[in-house]
Amino acid sequence: MVSFTSFFTSFFTLLVVVLASLVRGGKTDSWVLLAEDVTVGERHSKEYCAMYDICGESSDGRVLNCPYGSPSVKPNELLSAKIQSLCPSISGNVCCTETQFETLRAQVQQAIPFLVGCPACLRNFLNLFCELSCSPNQSLFINVTSVAEVNGNLTVDGIDYFVTKTFGEELYSSCKDVKFGTMNTRAIDFIGAGAKNFEEWFAFIGQKAAPGMPGSPYAINFKLNTLESAGMELMNLSVYSCSDSSLGCSCGDCPLSPICSSSEPPTPEKKESCTIQMGSLKVECFNFLLAIAYVLLVSTFFGWGLFWRTRERKIPGSSTEPLLMNKAETDTSNMQEAENFTLELTKEEQLSVVQGYMSSFYRTYGLWVARNPTLVLSMSSAVILVLCLGLIRFNVETRPEKLWVGPGSKAAEEKRFFDQHLAPFYRIEQLILTTSPGFKLDKPPSIVTEDNIQLLFEVQKKVDKIRANYSGSLISISDICLKPLGEDCATQSVLQYFKMDPDNFDYYGGVAHAEYCFQHYASADTCLSAFEAPLDPSTVLGGFSGNNYSEASAFIVTYPVNNAIDDNGKAVAWEKAFIELAKEELLPMVQSSNLTLSFSSESSIEEELKRESTADVITILASYLVMFAYISVALGDSSLLSTFYISSKVLLGLSGVILVMLSVLGSVGVFSAIGVKSTLIIMEVIPFLVLAVGVDNMCILVHAVKRQSLELPLEERISNALVEVGPSITLASLSEFLAFAVGSFIPMPACRVFSMFAALAVLLDFLLQVTAFVALIVFDCLRVEDGRIDCFPCIKIHSTSGESDEGINPRAPGLLARFMKEVHAPFLEFWGVKMIVVAVFLAFTLTGIALSTRLEAGLEQQIVLPRDSYLQGYFNDVSEYLRVGPPLYFVVKDFNYSLESRHTNQLCSISQCDSNSLLSEISKASLIPESSYIAKPAASWLDDFLVWTSPEAFGCCRKFLNGTYCPPDDQPPCCSPDEEPCGIGGVCKDCTTCFRHSDLVNNRPSTAQFQEKLPWFLNALPSADCAKGGHGAYTNSVDLTGYESGVIRASEFRTYHTPLNKQGDYVSSIRAAREFSSKISDSLKMEIFPYSVFYIFFEQYLDIWRLALINIAIALGSIFIVCLIITSSLWSSAIILLVLVMILVDLLGIMAILDIQLNAVSVVNIIMSIGIAVEFCVHIVHAFLVSHGNRDQRMKEALSTMGASVFSGITLTKLFGVIVLCFARSEIFVVYYFQMYLALVLVGFLHGLVFLPVVLSLFGPPSRHVVIERLEADEPSASSNLS
Repeated sequence: MVSFTSFFTSFFTLLVVVLASLVRGGKTDSWVLLAEDVTVGERHSKEYCAMYDICGESSDGRVLNCPYGSPSVKPNELLSAKIQSLCPSISGNVCCTETQFETLRAQVQQAIPFLVGCPACLRNFLNLFCELSCSPNQSLFINVTSVAEVNGNLTVDGIDYFVTKTFGEELYSSCKDVKFGTMNTRAIDFIGAGAKNFEEWFAFIGQKAAPGMPGSPYAINFKLNTLESAGMELMNLSVYSCSDSSLGCSCGDCPLSPICSSSEPPTPEKKESCTIQMGSLKVECFNFLLAIAYVLLVSTFFGWGLFWRTRERKIPGSSTEPLLMNKAETDTSNMQEAENFTLELTKEEQLSVVQGYMSSFYRTYGLWVARNPTLVLSMSSAVILVLCLGLIRFNVETRPEKLWVGPGSKAAEEKRFFDQHLAPFYRIEQLILTTSPGFKLDKPPSIVTEDNIQLLFEVQKKVDKIRANYSGSLISISDICLKPLGEDCATQSVLQYFKMDPDNFDYYGGVAHAEYCFQHYASADTCLSAFEAPLDPSTVLGGFSGNNYSEASAFIVTYPVNNAIDDNGKAVAWEKAFIELAKEELLPMVQSSNLTLSFSSESSIEEELKRESTADVITILASYLVMFAYISVALGDSSLLSTFYISSKVLLGLSGVILVMLSVLGSVGVFSAIGVKSTLIIMEVIPFLVLAVGVDNMCILVHAVKRQSLELPLEERISNALVEVGPSITLASLSEFLAFAVGSFIPMPACRVFSMFAALAVLLDFLLQVTAFVALIVFDCLRVEDGRIDCFPCIKIHSTSGESDEGINPRAPGLLARFMKEVHAPFLEFWGVKMIVVAVFLAFTLTGIALSTRLEAGLEQQIVLPRDSYLQGYFNDVSEYLRVGPPLYFVVKDFNYSLESRHTNQLCSISQCDSNSLLSEISKASLIPESSYIAKPAASWLDDFLVWTSPEAFGCCRKFLNGTYCPPDDQPPCCSPDEEPCGIGGVCKDCTTCFRHSDLVNNRPSTAQFQEKLPWFLNALPSADCAKGGHGAYTNSVDLTGYESGVIRASEFRTYHTPLNKQGDYVSSIRAAREFSSKISDSLKMEIFPYSVFYIFFEQYLDIWRLALINIAIALGSIFIVCLIITSSLWSSAIILLVLVMILVDLLGIMAILDIQLNAVSVVNIIMSIGIAVEFCVHIVHAFLVSHGNRDQRMKEALSTMGASVFSGITLTKLFGVIVLCFARSEIFVVYYFQMYLALVLVGFLHGLVFLPVVLSLFGPPSRHVVIERLEADEPSASSNLS
């Protein structure tokens, strides 16, 4: 958004009137043209005047010169001194009367504030008008070409002004780069209508103005050639270069100055990535290296595989083991292959110390739970319900700055400093009206038509009528809007060119007047806004190229509203009424005129986010219901419909889901009790996460119990099942817990809070799984054995023995288990399949690495909003039509303005300022906006203050005889509002300038003078007589608290960023601004920082990659350590780590393909994916570790026992739940939850059940367990019945 507080209320309106050397007077009869192109003067010679004295006044009160030639006149001593003070090039006789000179002096004072910062430009500019008005040789280069009769007197109506081309070029060259900081633009835009050369400048100056319009009362035709026969000469006064040693300008105003030559003009940074040309194909060096690495790795792997296969064939009786395996494994494998083996085998267990303790604990604990299920269920339920009591203090944090900005954030500290010492950035309410392309048109038609402007008046009328109820008071826009001066709102609208009054539309000239103002907004009085400021058309129009404002296809209406640090209740109430009006009335009205309308208020995003949080409740609940339904079916094991009502596990599945919800509520309750607020992400994601993590534990536990022999007592079945799967569940849960827990150390509140809540929820879910859920399994087994109906356990069914055994027999392997054992595992045993799998997954990984470098940081605002939000169209229009960027403030801390300090010259950019000053460097940076993202030179209160106090700016800093402030002559009390025109006399006739040159030290005020006059400047109203007044433009630019000590604690210098259309632009702009400020701070030894309203939200993206990588590294490291401690196997831990890294890399690559940006949401998902990915790996690896046989056999057994559980309990459960999310109304759910979760499930499934088994069969660790008892060799058994 544009900083509209930068618009001040002064404007230079009648500058070119100085060309006529006029005095103000009463109104007269209208003009009568007598002649054109007629030479009236009789003589062209030295010491002769072409026009002398005053012969009349125009109808609008402007005086007109006499067209009669006369000899030059010698002025009296007082008049001569006055002329010398303003026109030092003129001495001796003159061609102006005292009245003409006083008029000249009064008029040029309007130009002086614009140019005084560059003395050379000012001197040249004044010389042009001094020669025209008072030169004793006036007739040599002035020729009166036409006259008019006014009240019976002939007056000048047109002249030729002969000047040399050299003078014109050098005059323009000395002034073309002079800045007018208050408006962040060049002075030439005001005094020359943005002229690109001296011809355009002279043409603008010489235009004859219509009555009542600013400009010259007669035409001035600047000519570069003379008629030698007429005896005329070209005016060729010496011109001072802006680099002149005596009248030199600053580097900002004169980049070609010798003092600036050591500082080369900045050049945009060109970031050229390393590429390699391969024919017509250009490949990046990094991708080329990855391709080479892939070829080398695959070649090495294939060569290794071929070597081992050849060796196996040469060694008779060799096992299929590709790596050296120990003798115990070989012997066991050989014995295992014997048919009809019925002997009992006893081998010593090779468990790690930790696994041994865990096995002993779970065996004892399983027996105790099976004997005391009621006690366990009651105790665990009581504990979790106590934790849930903390929900009484439950609260949700919705403020964006509290979600995405950490307490130690640099941007947050800078915003706090800016708000406290300067002023909070104002609130923005905005309307954008656009045209639509017609049939077969490449671009939309212009919106600048009479009908559309009249429509805009109707829209404005309705906005003005808004009355919002706030605490019993009716609030209108005028009650809350920004008012830089007076009582008029600083509304940014094309209607300002008509003073916001529809009656002025026809009076001013309709569309033609608007188009005139587009080009002359800075140089026409009638183009001033209602709040008395010039209005840059680029702030109210959109969809145009260059300066072709008339081609604009959008009206942009902005209402700046006052902002407060604490209470904005009135503004929020009005904003709600504004949005309601836009939806119900403005939108249909605009659409009926074949235009489109988009709109927004300051509170719109927060309100729409609240709506978004409830928009997908049904979708989320549907996702949970789908997962619950699947769980209920998956846990059952009946193949007969007649026994389904007994063997189904609906009640057990529902109980498990309730436990998952209780774990989430318990986690939220704990943190709510200690005052930690929840977030919408927590409420939407963590239940899904914990359910996804918890479901597989439920499936694994139930399937483990079902694998136990019915001949064993229930206590032993439960005990054996816990011994079998307890260690892997513990390992997975601890890994997930640590993966989330490490996230609590990151500074971003949303990620930190999510990690804390998720970690505790996963831990509580694990504890409830091994306590309450195990007890529920015991009750369910008792129900099945007693023949009671699922969901209605009070009803008992008596069935035949065979039917009962058929229905509840847990030994019958399921279809999925048989598929894993008989199809999937044998297929992966083929060497060719293994080679292809490794090669393909390695290709996926390297491709993921290459693609991940293309991930962009950011979060598009459209994605976080509901798809039907009115802000969707608004953000699209902002990106397409806005031609101005956000305001950028360079804030200076502890500016020492004392005369002894160098700070003043280190900051300013006018004459005598340092060449490497802050303002000069900003001006240089604005020359390369593509890399600096700085659009314009900065508006400098310091420059304008120094100019305002300059003796040359005699209309600005003035004082009464008693030493109090005296305003310019065109302001009260010097000029009454009813007095038109203002007289030179009156109460201010004795006012004098604040300082003479002798009062200053090197043209700088002393410490005391600076201290006294700064408040005068900040309260001075700008006007035609002094456009440099600081009120409005700099009201909040300086913190005067404690400035009496000689140090200003805070001040700002305002400029703009270039238009920022993409998230990458915002991130790059804040990075560029901070690098620039850091460089300047180091150079000047001052504390300077950049500030813009969006920095606080985009700062996170500056180091989002570092944040993500640190959290990923810590999470992976924690999982590796846990695996290493529990398994005591560096080998297996490394394999788990490898697979997790590959899953993450592939996920990052898919994110790049799907254009999913890297932000807080995706970082949370990535951290979460680590926890979920563990589930795909740990159970398979643990089953492989404790299985017996060679690697192929152990891989097959691990897939047979755990593969089905991983596929059904993890993959399918998550897959069904994720698919439902694609129907969400919010784009953020579709992109960051559906797409990312679906990618994670598919990638995790492929790695866990395809790549991991192949890697284990090739490089798996030695077995840690052998079967210690087996009833029958050909009987299916548990893979790891630990004694």
